[in-house]
Amino acid sequence: MTKVGWIGLGAMGGPMAVVLAGAGHQISAFDVAEGRAESLARDGLRPAATAKEAVAEADVVALMVATPAQADAVLFGPDELAASLRPGTVVLLMATVGPAAVVSLAQRLEAFDVEVVDAPVSGGTARAATGDLLMMVSGSERALGVARPLLDAMAGSAPVVGPNVGDGQKVKLVNQLLCGVHIAVAGEALAFAEALGLEAKATWEVLRSGAAASFMLDDRGARMVDETNTEVRSALDIFVKDMGLVVEAARENTYPAPLAAAAEQLYLNGRRAGFGRRDDSSVIEVLRGHLS
Repeated sequence: MTKVGWIGLGAMGGPMAVVLAGAGHQISAFDVAEGRAESLARDGLRPAATAKEAVAEADVVALMVATPAQADAVLFGPDELAASLRPGTVVLLMATVGPAAVVSLAQRLEAFDVEVVDAPVSGGTARAATGDLLMMVSGSERALGVARPLLDAMAGSAPVVGPNVGDGQKVKLVNQLLCGVHIAVAGEALAFAEALGLEAKATWEVLRSGAAASFMLDDRGARMVDETNTEVRSALDIFVKDMGLVVEAARENTYPAPLAAAAEQLYLNGRRAGFGRRDDSSVIEVLRGHLS
C-alpha cells in the first residue's frame, strides 16, 4: 500500500484516484472545486480540506492538474507545498505540461530531496475509470520503483520511454500532435461531406470501417454527427493548451510543424467563438463556419 497525496480531481483525475483507492492504496485527495473530493469519498479515498493536508503523510504526491502554471502554483505557490514534503517523496506528474516545465519543476524540487516521475497520460475518461490508460513514463530508477505500483494500477500500458524527466512529456507531445490533428481533420472531413450535400452521419458510418478510419474519427466523429450530444468528455481548451505546447516545442527545436500549427489555429478559433469549455469535437463548428 502506498500513501498518496492526490491533487486534481477533474474529468480524468477523479476516476484515476478512485481506481487507485480500489487497488488498495491510501489516497488523501484535494481539488480546488468545492465538494469534488467529498463526492468521491470511499474506502481508501479520504477528502482533504487543503492541498497541504492532502500531502502531509504522502509517499507519492500525484498531480493531475490542467496546465504548467497550475502545477507550478501547487508546488511553489503561496502554500509552499514543496517545502512541506518529506525528503524522499516522489512527485508523480501526470498532466501534460511540456518538457521545459517538468524539467524546471524537477530541478527546483531537488533542493527538498524530492524526485519527479514524469508520466503524462492518454486514453480518455472511460479508460481512466477502468485503469486502462497509456502512461508515458520517465524518471530515475529509484523514483520509478516507488511509483510503479501506482502506474500499474492506473494504466494498461506504462512503458518507460526514457531515463530523464521530460522524456515522458516529449512522447506525450508527439501523441498530442497526432490526436489534435486527427480531431481537426475528422471535423474538416465531416464538414466537407456536408458541403458536398451529403449527410454527415451516414458518411461517417461508411468511412469509420475503411482505410480512412482512426480512433479520433470513430470517437470524436460520433459526437460531431450527434446533434443531441452535449456531454463534455474533453474540453476544447485542453487542445488549445496542448497544441500550443506542441508548436512551442517544435519552434524551440527549429522543427516546422505545419499541420500542428494549422490545427492549433482551429482550436484557437473555437475558443474565440466561445467553444472553449465545450467538448473538443465542437471544432467541427469552426469548420462549418458557426463562429457566433
